[in-house]
Amino acid sequence: MADTVLYEVSDGLATITLNRPDAMNAMNTQAKIALRDSLLAAAEDSAVRAVLLTATGRAFCVGQDLKEHVALIGTEHTMSTVKEHYNPIVRAIAGMPKPVVAGVNGVAAGAGFGFALAADYRVVADTASFNTSFAGVALTADSGVSWTLPRVVGPGRAADLLFFPRSIKAAEAYELGIATRLVPAADLAAEARSVARAFAEGPTLAYAALKRSLAYGACHTLDEALDKEDELQTLAGASEDHGIAVRAFLAKEKPEYLGR
Repeated sequence: MADTVLYEVSDGLATITLNRPDAMNAMNTQAKIALRDSLLAAAEDSAVRAVLLTATGRAFCVGQDLKEHVALIGTEHTMSTVKEHYNPIVRAIAGMPKPVVAGVNGVAAGAGFGFALAADYRVVADTASFNTSFAGVALTADSGVSWTLPRVVGPGRAADLLFFPRSIKAAEAYELGIATRLVPAADLAAEARSVARAFAEGPTLAYAALKRSLAYGACHTLDEALDKEDELQTLAGASEDHGIAVRAFLAKEKPEYLGR
């Protein structure tokens, strides 16, 4: 992978690190391709059971690199990056059959906000902030924000944050549900890795089923969701990890999951 994005796998955990600190991890073409390909590699690798998405420097990701983007304005390629890069990135995060933890170390704006929202769990430094940003540069939402943000904060608040972009400080982000866990900035790296490690050691197939169930339930009726739960529970109940968990529970032991 390109050095704009670092990729490492260790003991079932893939760590993907945005690595353009001097540009506040703004996404140029090289970074977008590297992030997309890293996520797809993690999704396809059976040895990976969880993913930690984080960043170097003082920002998580401020979205599109406008210095690169300005040269495309007025051409047929002005917004082709949405289909080519941002949509595949968000689909890879949200659709991955394993948990994704976002370790948000600083500002997450625009597409960067979208990446964080697409993750299953957000560990956020108390110095971090979020900003939709899109309307501030005369654009509409992308990177899944029109879908994820209303489901996190409600449709009315999402509309306010999209129409009138502003900095959402970490404490408010926690109150709104944007931050799943709020930690001191000095503890962010260790805490995010601890959460991701717990996912990597957990029942992978059950987590994948939970992701599918939550996404399905957000867009379907109760009856349809009940049928989907039945389908997914049948699959989870047939997993080796379910047997391991039940036997460990009865023996009053800690289960050691296999991820299958």
